[in-house]
This record gives sequence, C-alpha cells and structure tokens, in this order.
Amino acid sequence: MPNMTMQAIRAHDYGGPDVLVLEQAPRPEPKNDEVLIRVKAAGVNPADWKMRAGLFKGFSQLPFPWTPGLEAAGTVEAVGADVTAFDKGQDVYGIVSGGYTEYALANAQDISLKPKSLTFDEAAAVPMGALVAWQALIEKADVQAGQRVLVHGAAGGVGSYVVQLARWRGANVIGTASAENIDFVRSLGAETVIDYNATPFETVVRDVDVVIDTVGGDIPDRSWQVLRQGGVFVTIAARLADDAGAKHGVRAMGSGRASADKLQVISELLESKEIKPIVGAVFPLADAQKAQELSQTGHGRGRIILHITD
Repeated sequence: MPNMTMQAIRAHDYGGPDVLVLEQAPRPEPKNDEVLIRVKAAGVNPADWKMRAGLFKGFSQLPFPWTPGLEAAGTVEAVGADVTAFDKGQDVYGIVSGGYTEYALANAQDISLKPKSLTFDEAAAVPMGALVAWQALIEKADVQAGQRVLVHGAAGGVGSYVVQLARWRGANVIGTASAENIDFVRSLGAETVIDYNATPFETVVRDVDVVIDTVGGDIPDRSWQVLRQGGVFVTIAARLADDAGAKHGVRAMGSGRASADKLQVISELLESKEIKPIVGAVFPLADAQKAQELSQTGHGRGRIILHITD
C-alpha cells in the first residue's frame, strides 16, 4: 500500500484538546504479526487525554506526530505474513495502536472477532473497559458468589463492566454514582446505588468483602473503614503505598488490564446477554477535541465513542 493516505487525528506536541488536528497521514502497513483494521468506531479513554496532556511523559514519551486511541472496532483490511487467525473482510474489535483514524494497526493477539449481535459503536465501547474490569474484579480480587462488592464510579467506562461482571459472578453489588446515573447503575445489576454528591459512602457502607476503585483521589483513604478485616481493595486509578492495606488489615493492590485473549470469553458473555456494552456520547472523527473535552470532565455514562464510518 505505498503512498496511500488516510484521515487521522494527530497531535504534534503535548497540550490541551486544541493540539488534536484532523489531517492526512500515511496509511500504515502491518508487520508480520499485525493486522490492519479499517476502523468503524474507536473508544475514547481517559488515558488518551492524559497522554496528550503529558501526564505520563516522565516515564513514557509520545512519538510525535501521535494518534490517540487504544481500542477500536472495524473490518480487517490486511494481515501480516505470520497472521493465520484473521482474514481480510472479517469484523473485529480489540486493542489497537492509534484508533482515532480510518486505518489502525493491532497485534493479532490483541483483537477478537466482533460479536455478531453488536454494532461497531457498541463493540468499540468494550475492550479497554471490560479488560480492565476483568483484571481488577476477577484476576486481582477473585470475587466469589455471595460476596459484597463496592464499586466506585459504577457508571463509567470501567465501572459499568465491574458491576456487570460482579453480578455475573454472583456477588452483591453496591455502586457509587451521580444522581442522574442511579437508575442506570441499578439496571446493570447493583442492588444499592449511592449518590456520591449527597451521601458520603463511608457513612452508610460497612463490612464489604471487596472495593473496586475506578475514581482515585481520596477514595482509597475513605475506603479502608468500609472493608471487613481481610477484605480486598483494588484500584485502577490511584497509586498505593506498599503497606497501604496491611496497616488496615486488608489486602490492597493496583490493577491494569487483563490480556486481550480474555476478549473471547467477554465476547461469549456479550452474545449471551450476560453483560452489555455501554455506549456513551458519540462524536464524528472530526470532533475528537470535543470528545476528549468531555472525557476530561470525568463525568458521563459508559464509553465515549468516535464513529468513523458506517
């Protein structure tokens, strides 16, 4: 595909949302273990604007010009020489490199066939949120049936999957959310939902087995007292001291995302309606600045989506 170009959102330096520009960029070619995807929809993650703003540059420098986007759904356009699991024309979703574009690369191990029942927008709302939720809830906390789980930020792009996966595991779920999202979080399977603006959760919650924090800030310090002795605290949003849990009689740990091979079982849960994708606001590719501005507020429901093509 020599000399072929595509539309892409790119930044040429760190900065605010205004550094994101829609421009022509070279269309990439897949390496031996990669797949080139014609992107139909891309997820907008908080990590996207944090990278753009330079919050991670102390330990990970961006290669400029840089295209954001960690997850997407689309159709296979081409495969590398060593790829045998996918063929041109198949619909896929998963973890990608630079998803805010018409064509993005993915390692073949990081994508899966798109569940047939999902639209591309719905599929793009799944990978990062569901994989991060999977590691926090299942791989780290190992939530079991009958346990009580408190989920901070239960309406968000990760929290909404934590709630659903906890219910799938048979746990009893308490969620925190804004007033406008209380009914929504209940619809995901939470038995109790606390309006965090009206009621400090630590005044009404006691003796939970697991706390999953997707918010950060002062949430860890406020959460120790709601856990039973021997309980588990998992955060995807805060940095913890090594002894943070021990001095409170609980296990405490940070969490990232599960390996993308878990998308196969996640796909099965989506097809069987055990969990559902949560699409938030949808923007065209040209409005990536607005999409990241919304993401940066830290409020909203589900995953913000860039709809790139039908």
